Amino acid sequence: MRTDRFVKSVVLAAITAALGACATIESTVDTRRQVKEQAQTVSKGPEAAPYRSITNFSDGLRCMDNYLLDYGVRDVSVIVEDILDETKKVNAGTKEMLISAISDMTRRSRSIRPIAYGKDSGNTIGFLFQAQQREHFAIVPPFGIRGSITQFDDAIVRKNIDGGLSWEPYLNVGAAKTASASVIGLDLNVLSTRDLSVLSGVSSRNSVIYLKEGKGVDAEAAIKKFGINFSVSVARQEGQSQSLRTLVELATIELIGRLARVPYWSCLGATDADLGVQTEIRDWYDAMLANPVELFEYFQRQMRQRRLYNGPVDGVANPDLMEAVARYREVLGMSREPKISLNFFQAYLRADHRALAAKITPVAAAAPAPASAAGATEPPAPASAGSLSLVVASTDNATVFRRGAQINLTIRPNRDAHVYCWLRDEAGKVQRFYPNRFAKDSLVTSSRPLELPGKQRFQLVANHQGVRETVACFAAERDVLAELPGAVSGGDFEPLAATTISDVRAAFAAVTRNSFGEGYLNVEIK
Repeated sequence: MRTDRFVKSVVLAAITAALGACATIESTVDTRRQVKEQAQTVSKGPEAAPYRSITNFSDGLRCMDNYLLDYGVRDVSVIVEDILDETKKVNAGTKEMLISAISDMTRRSRSIRPIAYGKDSGNTIGFLFQAQQREHFAIVPPFGIRGSITQFDDAIVRKNIDGGLSWEPYLNVGAAKTASASVIGLDLNVLSTRDLSVLSGVSSRNSVIYLKEGKGVDAEAAIKKFGINFSVSVARQEGQSQSLRTLVELATIELIGRLARVPYWSCLGATDADLGVQTEIRDWYDAMLANPVELFEYFQRQMRQRRLYNGPVDGVANPDLMEAVARYREVLGMSREPKISLNFFQAYLRADHRALAAKITPVAAAAPAPASAAGATEPPAPASAGSLSLVVASTDNATVFRRGAQINLTIRPNRDAHVYCWLRDEAGKVQRFYPNRFAKDSLVTSSRPLELPGKQRFQLVANHQGVRETVACFAAERDVLAELPGAVSGGDFEPLAATTISDVRAAFAAVTRNSFGEGYLNVEIK
């Protein structure tokens, strides 16, 4: 009896000691901290970077939405291919993450339209051919996003601590703690669908380090960008998938920011004082300087966005453009000279353009007489002398078309004007088809009528239901598309909230104070 009590006492003491040892391992040996420190040493390089704790890049996506609006980015259509896992170790829906990120980034601007592409669509060339057959307008998207998960280095740093106590046959007690750090890498690129070439400089290459303990994925992951180490919260049950989602959101900000040439780094907390940002700005400027057409087109669009320029967007320098540049340099606190330089480009990307808008007097446009008040589905009455008018007709003056026949239009203003065209289709849906992703400049000269589709990569096809359709075009003295309500402007080739051409006309009358031209073509189908 005494022997049993003695044995029980000894066993109890041993258990207590073993549990105490386990507690000591848990409390005094912080394996996760040690692994984290070693992983940071491996990843951060010789200089420590500032840290910023985030849950995801949702704030950055909203920031980008504002930039896309402010810089006048619209009608960008991209094919999103399957994002493959070349490592075969990360099981996650990366393409869907990318589409969700683009959607979150364009809630207000509606500037980017992602088109899902996968194995069921065949190869890229086959998909482009199918796109022409499926779309009412037979649209070929100009850009595609492709890439893959290119890196998964499991347990680049690992730490194991264990201990135990054994007294045969009465007791076997043990404790262990394990922590490791792994790296996931994601590479994405934007290509042109015209020749399937990769756009130079429009890419994203990032990696994330996440920690895993014996009790499960815990605590945080880390991403380094522009000298900032982002400490990312990772839910225990999500682990590497959440780390990958954060990488995808970062890549989305980078890709679209580089494609649109907006200061996306500000949405990541960086400034143009950072070396990486300075390098990127100089690369952008040098690339455009090597192709002056691209440089002048960029500033023609931007000066028109600031309402300082009403001329063409053709990539050719002209006195009106250089005067607009000189005026905006003055607004930025620079010398008032007609000079597009690197320091002007840097100042332009750094500026708060919304705040500066109050300091700008827009370029005045000639004030024509009020336009005709013709109905929304009937051609307007002849314009009076001096008023802005518009003629819309098929190239062969036909008004009746066979089902499935291609329709070619000629739009002729009586003087230089900004032209916008909508279609009310056989289903009663209203869509804007000019300007569009292929032709963003709305300015049409009287000496050179607008031909649609012309060389643009879409087709206008008569419907197969035999239902009448209406083409309606409007002309204004200045570019007013950004001023139209979203229900009327929307995205190109997309059904709008506006349900009639009369809704479009009313919006046009409001923003132009009834100073506009209009033209219509009723398309009959036989």
